[in-house]
Amino acid sequence: MSTTVAMPPELEHFLAPLSIDVTRAHVLAHELYRTYQELAANSLTQFLPTPISESILRPTGGREKGRYLAIDIGGTNLRVGFVELLGSENAPTSNGVTTNGDHSDHRTPSNLRRVLEKSWPIQETLKNEKPDSLFAWIGSCIAQVVREGVEVFGLERGREIPMGVTFSFPVVQNTLSDATIMAMGKGFAITSKLDLGSLLVNGYERSKTPDLPRIKVTAILNDAVATLVSFIYQFQEDRSHKAAMGLICGTGTNATILLRQNILHPRKLPGKITVSAEGRADDARVAVNTEWSINGAVQPLRKLGLISKWDVQLDAEGEVPGFQPFEYMTSGRYLGELARLMFLDYVKSHFGLSQEKLPTQLLHRFGLTTTFLSHYQPPHPPTLLRKLEVEFPPTTSQLPVEWTEEHAVTLYHIAKSVEVRAAALVAAAIVGLLACADDIPLSKSLENEANRPWINGASDKMNLVVGYTGGCIVHFQNYLADCQSFLDAIIDREFGDHAPVRLILSPCHDGGITGAGVLCGASQTKSENV
Repeated sequence: MSTTVAMPPELEHFLAPLSIDVTRAHVLAHELYRTYQELAANSLTQFLPTPISESILRPTGGREKGRYLAIDIGGTNLRVGFVELLGSENAPTSNGVTTNGDHSDHRTPSNLRRVLEKSWPIQETLKNEKPDSLFAWIGSCIAQVVREGVEVFGLERGREIPMGVTFSFPVVQNTLSDATIMAMGKGFAITSKLDLGSLLVNGYERSKTPDLPRIKVTAILNDAVATLVSFIYQFQEDRSHKAAMGLICGTGTNATILLRQNILHPRKLPGKITVSAEGRADDARVAVNTEWSINGAVQPLRKLGLISKWDVQLDAEGEVPGFQPFEYMTSGRYLGELARLMFLDYVKSHFGLSQEKLPTQLLHRFGLTTTFLSHYQPPHPPTLLRKLEVEFPPTTSQLPVEWTEEHAVTLYHIAKSVEVRAAALVAAAIVGLLACADDIPLSKSLENEANRPWINGASDKMNLVVGYTGGCIVHFQNYLADCQSFLDAIIDREFGDHAPVRLILSPCHDGGITGAGVLCGASQTKSENV
């Protein structure tokens, strides 16, 4: 926990546009709830259903077993490996949460494990290449891991290997095994509507040698969907604990929930939905990739005055202005840049520092990284000053300048303000989204308590557990703790002492690659129904 550092009144006034309290976060949750309902019903670019039913994700008997090839294509890294599913006998014996209010994780060893996994950074040059070049490189990485699989596991060279794919970008799916890429974002140049499965298989074929087996893409899912898939597989649900959402908050942000098909636009519904043998496709709840950061959800932020001039500037200078305003305000790729714009504004307007006096790195886009700010905290101002001087040496300025403790403390308060607002926005979005899934009975009106039948008493409390992953929510200042605090406060503001639910953030790291393996396994044992 960081030590409090006093904030000068003029800086507090400067940061007021980023200020958000529980009251505004509560109102935002209601506004987003209504917005998400509208997007589910009408948007063709958000709330995209994956052809996976709840009956697949919530096994009633034993869990799948086996070893499956899985890949996770993220915004910054590629991971390829094998995921071994160990079945229900190795499932956690606790629900991974406590009931004493500390939200601790007490999960036992996982019922899955990752083996022969490799990771590669996706270079900026690859992001700017044509699709064939990017996917040829991905194919070569897959071939490396498959070769190890042949050597270690004795995989049969003449037998096709099923592969699960997690893809951290918007796709449209008609079946579980096919996906059409939409605009990728996150610095990638690919904007064409391309078939993801074909690109992966073709890229692998260009790199594989005759002694390696072929691969077959059997399951494709978004990273947020993968997190939910992995979380449910590992989570031991009971009458009072439910794995309700998969949340990504790293380089980018996204979330997945299960929604009734009848609230989704008919044109978005997949042609085939993978359900259990005893299930029915026509009444199944399906996993929905919300793409909640795309601009369809921006109106509530505007309505409540939550978009500052710095947000507007960050958006305008981005690769695709207007594309993902929520992501610009909450995720790791952009929070450092937002803080940089604010810091430059303040040191110029309040300290009178000209551009020539500022270190060159600080003047460049993304010159102030989210990673640096993640650990830019007290215990005391001299420590902050040393960190600032090391990251941005004054000697790199055109004119001599000397950083002071006041400069260092200013940057800390800017970073903290950026983080607290991000935590509040994500918490409000979580509440709004779970209400859209009918997991939280939000009132129709914030003023009318007659619409709140639970006020006079509630039955057993349901613990709705959100499986989260991502370096930003874990490492950026106190993002995780502040997000949990806002969740608690919003629920308390909505329901008072008789809340029917409690929201708990619980870790589900590496859900991208493990979810691909889990769903690959499930797809091998279940049927597809029209």
